[in-house]
Amino acid sequence: MKYSIITLFPNIIKSYVSESIIKKAIEKNAIEFEIIDIRDFTKLAHNQVDEYQYGGGRGMVLMPGPVVEAIESVKTENSIVMLTTPQGKTWNQPLAKEFALNYDHIIIVCGHYEGFDERILKYIDVEISIGDFVLTGGELPSLIIMDSITRILPGVITQESHEQESFENNLLDYPVYTKPFEYRGDLVPEVLLSGHHANIQKWRDEQQLVATLKKRPDLIQESSLNKVQLELLKKLKAEGDK
Repeated sequence: MKYSIITLFPNIIKSYVSESIIKKAIEKNAIEFEIIDIRDFTKLAHNQVDEYQYGGGRGMVLMPGPVVEAIESVKTENSIVMLTTPQGKTWNQPLAKEFALNYDHIIIVCGHYEGFDERILKYIDVEISIGDFVLTGGELPSLIIMDSITRILPGVITQESHEQESFENNLLDYPVYTKPFEYRGDLVPEVLLSGHHANIQKWRDEQQLVATLKKRPDLIQESSLNKVQLELLKKLKAEGDK
């Protein structure tokens, strides 16, 4: 997998990849990574890449030229070009899997200022948002997207680790515990000390469902539940109807 991050602020990207799972993935040769500075593609004085918008309005807008030329400098026939924007499709785990499985080169354009010239969209394949809120720029979303894809790639982390995480089966993760056994009166559930793997797995399946019902009931799809979870769901619904 290769990432090309197109940005006005390369140091934000550099500081993260030098400390994170991305660094480990680079060292393992699981990914390639490059940063493209939009300012390197402007022909104006003082590295200007933004301008006031036609029709009036507050704030500066990214001009099309530098952004498009930055894209074209790294794009190949195997690339997909992504733009981080609040107007895009909301990023989630299924999308992370889709990109990890189907693409070899992801170009991420980090939006900034009050937006970008609409003509840039002609050169974008997909618009992505990390949520219904506005950030100063697209650098943080680009890092989130890159991190969530990279950790799925073979050899980056163990297969078992990410298969058991939240959202892998449309449920939140089960609670986990470590030493000490007792902390301020709260105890580790006895089942986790039993050594009975079937009972432990049953408890974890149940706790996944309980956590999701409590915190994110919108995620639950009965078709993705196992037998234990389906039985528990019926029981919890019956109790709720009383």
